[in-house]
This record gives sequence, structure tokens and C-alpha cells, in this order.
Amino acid sequence: MYTITGVTGHVGAVTAHELLDRGAPVRAVVRDATKGLALQQRGAQVVVADFGDRAALAGALHGSDGAFIMLPTVPTAGDAEHRRLADSIAGAVGDSGVAHVVMLSSIGAELAEGTGPVRWLHHLENRLRQTGARLTALRSPHFQEKVETLLGAALDTGIYPVFGENADVPTPMIATRDIGKTAAAALLAPSPTSETVDLLSPEYTERDVAGRLAAVLGKPLQVVTIPQAGWIEAMLDAGLPAPLAHELAALYGADQRGLFHPRGDRNHACTTEIDETLRHLVQTATGTPAT
Repeated sequence: MYTITGVTGHVGAVTAHELLDRGAPVRAVVRDATKGLALQQRGAQVVVADFGDRAALAGALHGSDGAFIMLPTVPTAGDAEHRRLADSIAGAVGDSGVAHVVMLSSIGAELAEGTGPVRWLHHLENRLRQTGARLTALRSPHFQEKVETLLGAALDTGIYPVFGENADVPTPMIATRDIGKTAAAALLAPSPTSETVDLLSPEYTERDVAGRLAAVLGKPLQVVTIPQAGWIEAMLDAGLPAPLAHELAALYGADQRGLFHPRGDRNHACTTEIDETLRHLVQTATGTPAT
């Protein structure tokens, strides 16, 4: 039995469905039982537990051959709350006795500070290592699906905003479906020891992404760079809660300073090109097939 958290999100959902496709038994952890109906119809067991409820999460993990773990970002919560969630998750792993955990982490998680929300993944990685479970930490670069947050501006105003002064710097961007498939494979064939795996992916400049998105939308897009001094104000104007805006600004700043590099035990190449992701995002957002 493989216990999967985050099944309502991009990565956890793919992980669960990939395991089911391969005939593996799946236990899906949700906060609302109705969110697990689609997986239940495919034969998955559905259990209700919250990341902050250590006892309930430990019960969900108990008896598993392996588990997929992620730390949610709570938009209105600060540092202390995210660390408390990480401690609850790690405590549940230790209490449950699950032998192998695959964790969604991030490039840069070897750094304790100065990386925005990535520092919480640093904390969770270290806490999981203390549980005695074998840990496979999948360190991901930027998600290709981050474009989803810019679609409103692109569709409504024809603007593609870039948080930084240079839209021509190549940046690794990974499709979350690739992460989910990698997580499922790691659960089914675990490494004999704990390891960190850097996920490598195609690289794109933000200007390149804007051009590809424009082609999918069938309309021109203007790339507008937002200087660092205006990041937080722009995010607040877009409706983001202040705690999340400040954390994302710290993340973008760390990226701009070049802090994020693969430094894990080994690399794993992921190959999905962003065009496929863009077509899916546009079709989902508009309800019509992308061009």
C-alpha cells in the first residue's frame, strides 16, 4: 500500500493515478472525503486527515510500504505555522513507522535561510531524516504550471508580467506531471539509502515562455518586467495575501541572486516541453481547445 498526500494538487494527483495505472494499491489522504471520490472510483482507499493533525496523519500512513509527502504553502500563514506543519508531518511519519518516504522538495533546499518558502522544505527534509524513515527528496525547479497565475493578465490585458529586470535569462521549468511520475517510480523501486534527487528539466527564458503562450492563445503578449522594488506591491494589487507576497518576493530575489543550483546526490532528467503544459492550462482556463 502506498499512501499519497496532496492528491488534489498537480503532483500528488499524478503520483496517485500513476500508481493505480501500474496496478499498485493506493491510499489517498484528503481533508474532505468528497475530494477523493475520483480516486476511490478507481479503486483507491480514501482516508481523511489534516497535515496539522499528527495523530490522524500517522494513522493514515500506518501500514504503508511507502508514502508521498508534501508541505502545503498556506497563503495567509507565516514562518512559524509552516514549520509547525512540517514538524507535524515529520512526527506522523516517525509515529507511523513507514519505512520509505518520497518528499516533494525544491532546488535550494540545502540552504537554511534566504530562499523564501524553500527554507521550510529545508526544515522538513531535515526533520524527516531524523525519523528513521528512508527519504527520497525530489528537488524540483520552477513548475511550468506557474504560468497559470499569469493567465488572467495575459487573457484580459495582453500583458505577460515578469518579476525581475531581465526576461532573457534561461531558467529550468518542470512539468508537474513529470514530478508525479518520478515520485511513483521512486515509491515502487526505492533507493537502498536516503538520497536527494535533483530534477533536471528544459530551460526557457520568460520572454520565450511569453512567445509560446501567445502562440497558444492566438494573440500577441507584451512582456512587462517588474523591478524588485515593485514586486510586493504588484502581488498585493493582484490579490495575494501579504504573507505570501513577501515569501514569493524573497524566493524571486534568491533566484535572481543565483542561489538555486542542483546540489543533490544524483540527477534525474525530466523532458516534457512547456508547450504541452501551456496548451493544457489554456484549455482548462478557457474551456476551449488551445490553438
